[in-house]
Amino acid sequence: MSGAAAIGIQRFLVIYLLLLLVLALMKRSRISQTKLLLTASLRMTVQLVLAGFVLTYIFENPHPLLTVGYLAAMMSFAIHRVLSKNRDLNRGFKLSIGLSLAFSGFAVLIYYVAAVVNQSLFNPQYAIPLSGMIFGNAMTGVNLGVKTFRESTAAGKERMEALLNFGASPKSILLPFVNQALETAILPTLNSMVGMGIVSLPGMMTGQILSGTLPTTAILYQISIMVANCSAVCLSVFGSLHFGYHTLYNKRSQFCRRGGILNGAGCDEGKAESGTGEGKK
Repeated sequence: MSGAAAIGIQRFLVIYLLLLLVLALMKRSRISQTKLLLTASLRMTVQLVLAGFVLTYIFENPHPLLTVGYLAAMMSFAIHRVLSKNRDLNRGFKLSIGLSLAFSGFAVLIYYVAAVVNQSLFNPQYAIPLSGMIFGNAMTGVNLGVKTFRESTAAGKERMEALLNFGASPKSILLPFVNQALETAILPTLNSMVGMGIVSLPGMMTGQILSGTLPTTAILYQISIMVANCSAVCLSVFGSLHFGYHTLYNKRSQFCRRGGILNGAGCDEGKAESGTGEGKK
């Protein structure tokens, strides 16, 4: 098999003509997101072009510090993206998210590169693209899990307060919401695994085949990275929610903050829900 066909700049720019079709359909459907489409397309292009130059330099000048630095930057960006969408979470919950994403992502990456691919973690050819897929999926999973948890607890606030007044512990009240959010977060990954190879050919496999890799080898890489992605999503969401929800109540079994258990500074500033179960006298 030959490698991927080279794409010149002029032929590459032709792909943007498809955006005109998207813009026309959005205008016809009165969807007021044309600015977002243009901004997202421009930002994607600039970010990927810059990443291409950086990766070219790293691959041509491989060094452990450069590889570690790039991995740290990806991890930091993933954590920042999640926390930027949940600015009003208490500090303990944010710390749980950050540590869970970092630990889960790096743990799965190290295991995959060392045990499956049998390469050094400092080899940028393997560590960087694999970490991008692992951290990217983990970031999406945590975002979805935290969003689901917050929405479900907000919708069930009255029921939660009633259970608390009847003597139920905050842990027993919150745990079903945590489990529901975890299930919601991992479902997209599981669904993509079900339809893979039949409904669609995944990106990693397609890229390897285009580059000239044998389909049988590409299939093994794709199966293994999907298992790694599923593991990273499950571990990161589980850690974020299970460690995070413990920051929403104090040792006296009082929910933190009357205005909403997920808002504000949380228990670390001693502001708690006054109507509580075990802590109420």
